[in-house]
Amino acid sequence: MKLRPLTGTITALVTPFRQHEVAYDDLAKLVEYQIKGGINGLVPVGTTGESPTLSHEEHLEVIRATVAAARKRVPVIAGTGSNSTHEAVELTQLAHSAGADAMLVVAPYYNKPSQEGLFQHFCAVADATDRPIILYSIPGRCGIEIGVPVVEKLAKRYKHVRWIKEAGGSVDRVDALKTALGRDITVLSGDDALTLPFMAVGAEGVISVASNLLVKEVCQLVQLALANDFAKAGALHRKLYPSFKALFLEPNPVPIKWALARAKVIGSAEIRPPLSPMTPASTQALEKALAILRR
Repeated sequence: MKLRPLTGTITALVTPFRQHEVAYDDLAKLVEYQIKGGINGLVPVGTTGESPTLSHEEHLEVIRATVAAARKRVPVIAGTGSNSTHEAVELTQLAHSAGADAMLVVAPYYNKPSQEGLFQHFCAVADATDRPIILYSIPGRCGIEIGVPVVEKLAKRYKHVRWIKEAGGSVDRVDALKTALGRDITVLSGDDALTLPFMAVGAEGVISVASNLLVKEVCQLVQLALANDFAKAGALHRKLYPSFKALFLEPNPVPIKWALARAKVIGSAEIRPPLSPMTPASTQALEKALAILRR
């Protein structure tokens, strides 16, 4: 298929589990729910997909299963990041072979490389595929930010490295990226609650956790912003905001899995250790926030 633009609303998919195993039937059901809701793309095996707890075999099979369920109706963007350059390259090559349309590659975590180290890391990954690579900057989890000069150098060297998922929580950072690269960079919000302010200064969509459940609502918010109807987008954002916040009362993806299971989109809210189930207080707060959307 001709790859559609990697913009709009893209869901960071959960990985459903049952009795400690990946529930591939639930994954296929979730993919269908997304596509029927109007989603623009799917990201399996990212942080929301609990990739750190998946074996290499599971990681690859979840990508294959998502590609099969999507049936070329929307792009599938596989998470292939690692704090090991060798592993990130290997995962990228395997995802390419499995049929992923693009890759989401997080900055190396824990070992905190220099900016030159980051550049060389992403060069190695980019050399492993000719499919689009979405850089993923999330300093809160990785301890480092992908600097704007690094993004500039990568975009200059590689035509297929022109996207970034920005999860640093800064509108100023979006401004800096767009000022430096203009149309040569597509910025996607990595935080549901910041989607609208990010888009107001040039971001072109979101890789969303909330859209696992609220697919139609998040798609509508993004489409309104892309159409520059910020009055209607602002009103919808304020309605969605309590849910955006409540879905992160506990570590992602614990709340969104609970909400998906409650809505019977998937069969279980099971997560893998070291994550733990929702507390009663968080459950009550999330129920209250989601109830606002039914009014």
